[in-house]
Amino acid sequence: MPATDPPDPHSHARPDQVRVTHMDLDWDVDFDAAALRGTASLWLAREDARAPLILDTRGLTIEAVEVGAGGAPDLSGSFDDAARSLAWREASFELGASEPVLGRALTIALPGDATRVRVRYATTQDATGLQWLEPAQTAGKRHPFLFSQSQAIHARTWIPCQDSPGARVTYTARVRAPAPHVAVMSADMVDGTQPSAADGARAFRFAMSQPVPAYLIALAVGELGRAELGPRTAVWADPAALAAAADEFADMERMLELAEGLYGPYAWGRYDVLVLPPAFPFGGMENPRLTFATPTIIAGDRSLNSLIAHELAHSWSGNLVTNATWEDLWLNEGFTVYFERRIVEASYGPARAAMEAMLGLQELEAELAGELAARPDDQRLRVTLAGRDPDETFSSIAYEKGALLLTALERAYGRETFDAFLRGWFDRHRFGAVTTADFEAYARRELLEPREALPGARVPSLREWIHGPGLPADAPRASSPAFADVDRELAAFLAGTTSARALNTSGWVTQQWQHLLRALPESVTPAQLASLDEAYALTQTRNAEIACEWLTIAARVRYAPALPRLERFLIEVGRRKFLMPLYGALLTTPEGRAQALEIYARARPGYHAISRASVDALLADAGLRVEG
Repeated sequence: MPATDPPDPHSHARPDQVRVTHMDLDWDVDFDAAALRGTASLWLAREDARAPLILDTRGLTIEAVEVGAGGAPDLSGSFDDAARSLAWREASFELGASEPVLGRALTIALPGDATRVRVRYATTQDATGLQWLEPAQTAGKRHPFLFSQSQAIHARTWIPCQDSPGARVTYTARVRAPAPHVAVMSADMVDGTQPSAADGARAFRFAMSQPVPAYLIALAVGELGRAELGPRTAVWADPAALAAAADEFADMERMLELAEGLYGPYAWGRYDVLVLPPAFPFGGMENPRLTFATPTIIAGDRSLNSLIAHELAHSWSGNLVTNATWEDLWLNEGFTVYFERRIVEASYGPARAAMEAMLGLQELEAELAGELAARPDDQRLRVTLAGRDPDETFSSIAYEKGALLLTALERAYGRETFDAFLRGWFDRHRFGAVTTADFEAYARRELLEPREALPGARVPSLREWIHGPGLPADAPRASSPAFADVDRELAAFLAGTTSARALNTSGWVTQQWQHLLRALPESVTPAQLASLDEAYALTQTRNAEIACEWLTIAARVRYAPALPRLERFLIEVGRRKFLMPLYGALLTTPEGRAQALEIYARARPGYHAISRASVDALLADAGLRVEG
């Protein structure tokens, strides 16, 4: 790839000088030690014959480094060096000083003939990209579980790699795990789902023939079953949760077809979903061919399938066309939210898509008025992140503000014109890395300059939207008659003219309940919450999105009947989207602050490192000391 200008601020690697083109990953999974041990064999393209290979690492134990010459990558994943005539010899290497965000650069001297490198290594307890779970943390509660989460810069904690989204590789992998565990990866399983057992271990082999950034390499190992949903779709889950997951995601094949109808053929072969244990820190992760998903979207009525639409949309925006650095995250996420809502509209109708757009805008405006109010630089779509951990700047700006810009362009030029423009973006940049400057130039060349806006339409200012803080005054806003119905019912309830039980909630969907709960005023009383709870059993709801909204209010108001459920929820669920508002609400009262510390002391060991870091910072900002 060409030199990045400026370089990726979150990587030591210099792929403009020496680029990794392919990786053979070979691991033993050790649940007792909570470690991966093995090798990463890397094939190189040397743009500068004098330059060393520089890899990103963080917390890895590097045992040995070797180099070799000749030989081609084998996408069958045979891992037979003798058959492939691969000879290795010892190489000199140096691990640089540890940096808090970037970790340590692994610099490997390359002899003149070297075309490949093999690193023998092991992961450590500091591998923030891996989470090792006890059996009690799984649905079946019989076997331990391992999963990876590499976005944004956590791949370097379990693979020595060029950990930049602008650097793509193909890869193969061999994973040896103790029976009866099943290993799955974001790649083709090349030897089937039932490999032979040997010495109590099972060897699984995988191949990814399309180049991907390191953050999209994913691994999970556990007790897993699989259910086919369509010719190209399936769901993986703990056998105890498989039937519910298969029913919840039954629309996946149709959603895939609808997505292709919008923006072109699906490039990745299969689209499967793996339902992880509830410790997973995100709603979903768009690993190619195998989305990782939280079990908290299994509501029993498919009402939270917009998350599946979001991760599916990433197959185009993010996986196929990738932000060159994390400073351009909106090119992944804003495009994906826009695409997600188009899939939702095609799958479930415009009314559902409008409600979800309104909920997204509510979240964006709440952040702009709250935690982002004093950080105008972080309100821009293109942000400056040098010296900062990308995880620390996570907000809805890239997601919702980015999607609103695309919506504004669609409204200015019409859907037919905009769809052709967006499909062209995906087609022309497939399997490549893009910057904000690339998008601005493309938009001017392909849309703003050659096309006429619709009569009376306002063309959004790219400079204001991308480089300005906040939300432009003319940002598009969705409207929803269904939400208007909620507002009328809520007004009557708060005025005392209608009891909670008499509210006309017939036919309400998840999004309407979310809107109702968000619209409750700060002055809502425990007695009013009790009447709603008695009528609708909100404390016991199975729907995690509704539960989070409800329990956040209960924590702030100190509604006693809901507090035991709040405690269980915080201990069982590690999804950061839920943890932050719930702990934040607890911190608003003296009693809640004490409860927050008590719950967190019990829950923290089971949270992913990403979630722990976020909650640690939240409590520290509140002046509370976190042990552990």
